[in-house]
Amino acid sequence: MRKTIFTGTGVAIVTPMFPDGSINYEKFAELIEEQIANKTDAIVVVGTTGEASTMTDEEHIEMIRFCVEKVAKRVPVIAGTGSNDTGYAIELTKEAEKVGADATLQVTPYYNKTSQRGLVAHFNKIADSVNIPTVLYNVPSRTGVSIALDTYIELSKNEKIAAVKEASGNLSLAAEIAAHTDFDIYSGNDDQLLPFLSIGAKGVISVSSNVIPQQKHDMAALFMAGKHKEALELQKKYLDMENALFIDVNPIAVKEAMNLMGKNVGECRLPLYRMEDAKIEKLKNELKKVGLI
Repeated sequence: MRKTIFTGTGVAIVTPMFPDGSINYEKFAELIEEQIANKTDAIVVVGTTGEASTMTDEEHIEMIRFCVEKVAKRVPVIAGTGSNDTGYAIELTKEAEKVGADATLQVTPYYNKTSQRGLVAHFNKIADSVNIPTVLYNVPSRTGVSIALDTYIELSKNEKIAAVKEASGNLSLAAEIAAHTDFDIYSGNDDQLLPFLSIGAKGVISVSSNVIPQQKHDMAALFMAGKHKEALELQKKYLDMENALFIDVNPIAVKEAMNLMGKNVGECRLPLYRMEDAKIEKLKNELKKVGLI
């Protein structure tokens, strides 16, 4: 029997950095406390939004350890430990388990990619290497490979794989996963939270929760409480702002938004680079419209 990791909104938390590109752990602790105080239901650390791809192994594991320690079991901590190298993903996943992560997030292999049969072997081997649950992460816009429905069905035979973060943008695929597997489903796109909940999803792994944690939590909570109209009104209010968080490659815009809000999380590591002034102005205008700056 699969156990639900969380219900509601999990924040794909940013990694705050100093001007020299080193990690600002004091600020990271502040962000964690802010998220929990504003009812975020889970913390997803060192994922795409957390810039894991530019971290050393030591930084990667320390970020997970630090997050687990600061959260102190108040909400689940899900650690991004995926890779296009199965052996390396297993090493990271074992380390995440050692430092206390509640689950890990496993992205589809990128660049070298693989076949659907390869995806089954890859994900099963990682999941079977530890005793904490695995969340599959399907984001073909980033990786160039998508998990097919039949592959999801095959992977659902593994009880150690608990859930799916579906960021393909394909609501029809999400509905098929809901119909043909017993996986918990999380939307990987902020603008699709309510449609996903309508087909039985458990919530969202959210970028916009970095700037509107309480409001994003409330969108999910209201909908799941049957207050669909109220949830929709919240979505309508913040949708343009949420979309503006993706006018450049994530997490460039969300970090810019947080800096505009006075959170001082720093910039991204290269090759991600600060966006041009016209995009910053557009982002600023959307933040102003909803009273965030």
